Order: sequence, then structure tokens, then C-alpha cells
Amino acid sequence: MGLQQDIRLLEMEDLLAYFKAKGAPKFRAKQVFEWLWKKGAHSFAEMTNLSKKLREQLEEDFCIRPITLDMEQRSNDGTIKNRFRLHDGHLIESVLIPVPSQNRFTVCISSQVGCSLSCSFCATGKMKRLRNLDAPEIYDQVLLVNRQCEETYGHPITNVVYMGMGEPLLAYRPVLKSVELLTAPWALDMAPRRLTISTAGIAKMIKRLADDGIRSNLALSLHAADDSKRNEIMPINEQNNLETLIEALQYFYEQTKDSKLTFEYIAFKDFNDSIEDAQKLLALCQQLPKVKVNIIEYNPVEGVTLTKAAAEKIDRFSEYLNRRGVPCTVRRSRGKDIDAACGQLANK
Repeated sequence: MGLQQDIRLLEMEDLLAYFKAKGAPKFRAKQVFEWLWKKGAHSFAEMTNLSKKLREQLEEDFCIRPITLDMEQRSNDGTIKNRFRLHDGHLIESVLIPVPSQNRFTVCISSQVGCSLSCSFCATGKMKRLRNLDAPEIYDQVLLVNRQCEETYGHPITNVVYMGMGEPLLAYRPVLKSVELLTAPWALDMAPRRLTISTAGIAKMIKRLADDGIRSNLALSLHAADDSKRNEIMPINEQNNLETLIEALQYFYEQTKDSKLTFEYIAFKDFNDSIEDAQKLLALCQQLPKVKVNIIEYNPVEGVTLTKAAAEKIDRFSEYLNRRGVPCTVRRSRGKDIDAACGQLANK
């Protein structure tokens, strides 16, 4: 069983070739694909429009390795954190962030087990990166949280953000494959603009995204608008400084046009929350044709000395940008009481 290939790692052409070799009609491949992706079947026994003999043949030749719910935690504000167990025992987390008043239901998903970037303020960054997720494992998070959302709120997921555990651009192929699956008509059929890939900032991979014709949105986890401060909290900046990143983002915008660009900016007390910091951020924004800023309240992480900026300083910072033509939104923390907020995912 352990040596069998997960059937969900096959492309449609592979399945077509498989059924041809078995003397089965072509349409069987499409049926199996719909069971796997649209209906989310996690066993061949569920594929009831296939003959028993064919289901047994598939069982013999392949396996399905779904992720399974290990733990669910519900916050007082409606946020739901899910810890999922992978086939090899590793754990990852995904978070459902509901805003029923706006019919907006966002799932924040993971792309790696742990993370190798060691951002000083992030709980996941303190974990060792064990491996990348494969595309089905990324897809399963959305599929299972989508069911949870429909059961809890009577509404499907509206948005997917790759902002959970790991750096998506270091799990490049499975992340792009998962985007393809999530937007495929024979799968969840989501609009590409409903998906946002977040990155700590790897310039060459941002350019590669553009070259590969990605149509989803891009968010840069910025968190500081000058290199010295960014180096201090995000080691990745030493190889990908702000000048290099802005150039990569300009290229991304030129190639993709319609994709939205966002700067994610956690406000830390007496570190990056001054008007001088806002001026530096404005100067960065003005180098791009169009970008919006999300200011995020910091959530405490054990062993980190950085603390949350005062609400009035965050509001002043936000107002400074908005008045100068940069759309800026303050994201109030969700799920803090269950360690589900930004930067807190550490399989607790």
C-alpha cells in the first residue's frame, strides 16, 4: 500500500493513458477526476458510477492520501482553526475567517510543514521546515474547510489566501498546481482573483510567477519600509532587498495587469509605526502603478519581544497613507484566543 502512487498526483493525460491500457472508455478518466476534485472523494468505494471491478482495479493500482482533521478550535469571534494530519503524520494548520455581514468567508491555508525563513515575529518561522505540501494536500485544506464553512455558515468559501504555514514561493510547483486545481471547472471552479498568494519576498520567484501567467493576486509580507529594519526582522531581505523586490513587483504588474498587489504590514510598537515609517512606505507604494496596504495588528508570540502598536498610532499611520492616495485598511486580529491569528500558527 505504501508503494502505491497517490492517484491525485496524476494529470488527466496520465489517467487517460491508464484507462486506455485497461481497455476502458475515455470518459472513465473524467468521471474519476470529478470524483477526486469536484466531489472530494477520499476512497475509490465512493465512486459509485464506476463498476465494482474498476473500483477494485483502481484500489489495487493506486492510493488516495487525504489529509484528515486532527483538531478543531473555535474562537469567540467565529474564526475556526483546523489542525490537519498528513499521511506521514506531519501536522499543518488552516484557518477559516468568516465575515457573514459581508458574505465573505476566507480560508488561510498552509503550503509547507514548518518554514525555513525564520522571520523573528512569526511562530511558524521558529519551526524547522520539514517538507513542502503536495498540491492535493493544499487543495484538501480548501475542500475540507469549504465543507465546514457550508455546514457552519450555510455559505461556501469565497476567498483563499496562501498565508498559513510556510513560504508559498518555496513550494512553487505544488502551489501553482493547487491554484490550477482550485480554479479548474472540473474541480472547485473558483475565480483566480479569489486567490491570493503571499510571499515574504523572493524576487526571482515573483518574476517567475509573472512569466508563468499567474492570474491570482499577490501579497508581499513587507512589515518594514527600509532595508535595515526589514533585515532585522526578516533575514530573507538580505538576499532580496527592497529595491530588488520593487523591481520584481513592477515586472509582475506589467505582465499580469489585472492582478491585485497588496503590502501586508504588521505594526510593531516603536519599531515601524511612526509617521516617518509611513512616509517611507508611501515612497515604496508610489513606485508601483497600483498597490493597497493592509496594516495588521500584531499577535503575541512566545519568546518575541516585539509588541503590538497602539491603536491610535495604527489609525494615524493608516490615515496618512489614505490621504495621500494609497488605499489602506486596518485588519483587526481574528482568532487570537485560539492562536489562529496572523503569525501564530505553530500546531498548538
